[in-house]
Amino acid sequence: MIISDTPSLLRTEAWSDYALVDSGHGRKLERYGDYLVVRPEPQCWWVPKHPDLWERADAAFDPAVDEDEGRWTFSRKPAEHWALGWGDVRFNGRFTNFRHLAFFPEQAANWAWQKRAIAARPGMRVLNLFGYTGVASLVAASAGAKVTHVDASKKAIAWARDNAALSGLTEAPIRWICEDARKYVQREVKRGSKYEGIILDPPKYGRGPTGEVWRLFEDLPEMVDLCAQLLSDDAAFLLLNAYAARVSGPALAHLVAQAVGTRGGQVDFGELTLCEDTKPPKGVKPSPVAPREIGLSFFARWQG
Repeated sequence: MIISDTPSLLRTEAWSDYALVDSGHGRKLERYGDYLVVRPEPQCWWVPKHPDLWERADAAFDPAVDEDEGRWTFSRKPAEHWALGWGDVRFNGRFTNFRHLAFFPEQAANWAWQKRAIAARPGMRVLNLFGYTGVASLVAASAGAKVTHVDASKKAIAWARDNAALSGLTEAPIRWICEDARKYVQREVKRGSKYEGIILDPPKYGRGPTGEVWRLFEDLPEMVDLCAQLLSDDAAFLLLNAYAARVSGPALAHLVAQAVGTRGGQVDFGELTLCEDTKPPKGVKPSPVAPREIGLSFFARWQG
């Protein structure tokens, strides 16, 4: 087993349907399709490069208690949802109650990595835990994987199915499981199920469909150990991602390395970042300030 000596920065840059346009004063200005959106980001201590652009925002999330609790305000009537895309996968953007827009754009760096890993081995079985609205599952399916998607929210599963239809993947080999992720994995271990790839992207805190409680710091070690037991003898990867201020890349890496034990292979780790777009919007003069990037989550991944 080899653990990387140095962390990696997995950078997500602008694509056709998304861009980090500007940032500063504890906020970020993003483009989701044709919507300009302002969301809180306390670590953006610097000054915005394009202050006039912020006045054009279509939507802003005003935090009432912290960056996840608050409400949206709009300068134009918002759509219930609108189509976006990444690569050949399509999905809906939505203004949710928790400042997110029904997907996490910084995960594009992980999507690209898993797509390459799966495309090299078509037909591999992939388990996506805490799968939310299914973008990672759809990327995996479009690359040739047989996917099991697990999430505790019926609403999230319904949105994920909508995204599959939007992507033309209604008939793709995806099993949609609405269940507590930990209970599902425990049963899969008892059944002797195996997967060649596992994506584990848990929240800091959550509840299952029948009141089960998930706490990242208390429950993650058991979950990673169970996931390692589900890896087949010729497994390709185990990808772990976490959003929590007290988490670090090295901590995740050593947890994964302990779980995969004597399998060999390599564990690398690091941080996912969003990079400001290098091309300003039409009619906006380029700024002399170099594009900034924002670290948003930590990852560790084992490759067989």
